Amino acid sequence: MADKVIITCAVTGAIHTPTMSPHLPITPAEIADAAIGAAEAGAAVVHLHARNPETGKPDQSPEAFAPFLSVIKQRSNCVVNITTGGAPTMLVDERVKPAAHFKPEVASLNMGSMNMGLYPMLTRYPSFKYDWEEPYLEGSRDRVFKNTFADIEYILTTCAENGTRFEIECYDIGHLYTLAHFADRGVIKPPFFVQSVFGLLGGIGSHAEDVVHMKRTADRLFGDQYHWSVLGAGRNQMRIAAMSVSMGGNVRVGLEDSLWGGPGRLAETNAEQVRTVRAIIEGMGHEIATPDEAREILSLKGGDRVAF
Repeated sequence: MADKVIITCAVTGAIHTPTMSPHLPITPAEIADAAIGAAEAGAAVVHLHARNPETGKPDQSPEAFAPFLSVIKQRSNCVVNITTGGAPTMLVDERVKPAAHFKPEVASLNMGSMNMGLYPMLTRYPSFKYDWEEPYLEGSRDRVFKNTFADIEYILTTCAENGTRFEIECYDIGHLYTLAHFADRGVIKPPFFVQSVFGLLGGIGSHAEDVVHMKRTADRLFGDQYHWSVLGAGRNQMRIAAMSVSMGGNVRVGLEDSLWGGPGRLAETNAEQVRTVRAIIEGMGHEIATPDEAREILSLKGGDRVAF
């Protein structure tokens, strides 16, 4: 498995709003089609958020996830990863509900509270399609995404009882040390799937030295007990993905992380980004991992043991 690279695709997220791209999946059918298309293009893992189908606003109710989870499972063998991050406006009780209810193979977990600055995007759009978008972005100027030690432990213990493993999202170096803290206490067991996030305002930057520093610190803390993956926000997406592959890591793409398919050009599908990063991976002499290979690498419980 040494040359196998896991591609994760995060198909919609809670950062971008409907005004920003007509290609952002909103409805359950759009989210299901996006996930299945990404899997067919080569993504072994699909990372999923839900939205209100009428307004596109993030929706973390289990009822919002149910329609597309069942379709994805019927039509694809991909690993389903359900967010516990939800949106920065939500608290932990709301955010953990879908993962606790559906018992996925993987759930995401932000490894700390942080400022999450979305407000610079306001200057790019003269008006917005829905009335929630502008205050949602402006509110990030004075909003903290809350994930305290108690919140993290609550998510870990709630989901671990279901055999769910975690995509540990680390937005800064301190988040790696927080993971080490919970590992030392035995609250989370290896192998760890560490998703390092670069270029989001409030977290670590996107300079090449930031990427190296994150990898070097994770190597020191976790040795051979973890698998490393990266996502670069916005225009940083493919450059940082290429760095990860060159350093033996895995990659995450998708419209949650970047709306772009190239300079000044919106990506029309999530699958487009998957195909682009796949070409990078294979051009560097590596192979992409299949869903079942990703299950083996990450020690997952299997798609037959989920509750959807």
